[in-house]
Amino acid sequence: MVSEVKQISSQAVPLLGNDIDTDRIIPARYLKAITFDDLREGVFVDDRKALNGEHPFDQIQYQGANILIVNRNFGCGSSREHAPQALAKWGIKALIGESFAEIFFGNCVAMGIPCVTAEAEVVKQLQELVMANPQAVLTIDLEKLQVEIGDFTASVVMSQGTRSAFISGTWDACGQLVANAQQVKATAAKLPYIAWGNLATS
Repeated sequence: MVSEVKQISSQAVPLLGNDIDTDRIIPARYLKAITFDDLREGVFVDDRKALNGEHPFDQIQYQGANILIVNRNFGCGSSREHAPQALAKWGIKALIGESFAEIFFGNCVAMGIPCVTAEAEVVKQLQELVMANPQAVLTIDLEKLQVEIGDFTASVVMSQGTRSAFISGTWDACGQLVANAQQVKATAAKLPYIAWGNLATS
């Protein structure tokens, strides 16, 4: 299983505003869902209703975009995993912002969704460039720690540990277990308190 995330290229969707919390991303009434499968319909649902079709997630020019450009303290509020799950179901595969709430950021990493940060002026310029040309392809390069759209290039930031996890694929805990299944079985076989014979046949 190859889980490396080194570069993401796609059209982008700009979402302006600071302190957009997880309850706005996916309202609490959607937490009753048994699985995450249907969360797409609930992403930003209250904001979208209030804006009557003018929310970026409703505007036709941003449909199919996989990169979300946000401002400061995105994903604050409750720790619900449903927030990044809802964004992922809509199609978001990476985020660029001024800053992210810590738990939201961690949930994104666990799902393989990189969140890179940039200076406020860089984020503003990216949002303006996308609004002026929604069809433009934006590229986030985690190896170079760089974002590029058209002739505009700027530096982005991600901690070395998180960056390394994405580039090497070690962010994917389940994938690591599958890839190292033989070593897991060998270690388990040495443990006296595991009935490995039962596990091996299950």
